[in-house]
Amino acid sequence: MEEEKVILVDEQNNPIGLMPKLEAHEKALLHRAFSVFIMNQKGEVMLQQRALHKYHSPGLWTNTCCSHQRENETNVEAGKRRLQEEMGFITELTDVISFIYKAPFDNGLTEYEYDHVLLGYYEENPNINAEEVVDWKWELPENIKKDIEQNPQKYTEWFKIIFEKFYDYLFSKEIEN
Repeated sequence: MEEEKVILVDEQNNPIGLMPKLEAHEKALLHRAFSVFIMNQKGEVMLQQRALHKYHSPGLWTNTCCSHQRENETNVEAGKRRLQEEMGFITELTDVISFIYKAPFDNGLTEYEYDHVLLGYYEENPNINAEEVVDWKWELPENIKKDIEQNPQKYTEWFKIIFEKFYDYLFSKEIEN
């Protein structure tokens, strides 16, 4: 099977080429990514705990799912594809915010991503893919924020960055309403 490729982009999110995913992370090159946050009617966020055999950040808690867009795939199409692959369901998603972040790892890899945060709503339990996810839970944003402050080692590096932006987005929506 051919290695998955990521879409390299400039700081305005213009595509500038394709590269194997691992190579882009080894060279710390800016590429397109997405992060899905699923919420329920109680205002809770669905978190996943990454499978224990993942090549980086195994066993850490993170957002509902995340990955990289494929060539000619929209952010929402990519989010729905990965949501089905990792969590076993599909729901409508909205592209709510985007930004660039950089997160180096102890293993020499670096996430340097133009990340698109996708928001969706779902009320059921997921049907998790054990190859990707070891556990999941619903948690209120305020509790996630507190736990990240008290136990940052339990969360993926990118989630700590992305969640701060997502939390600010949620808070700004509450102010508008």
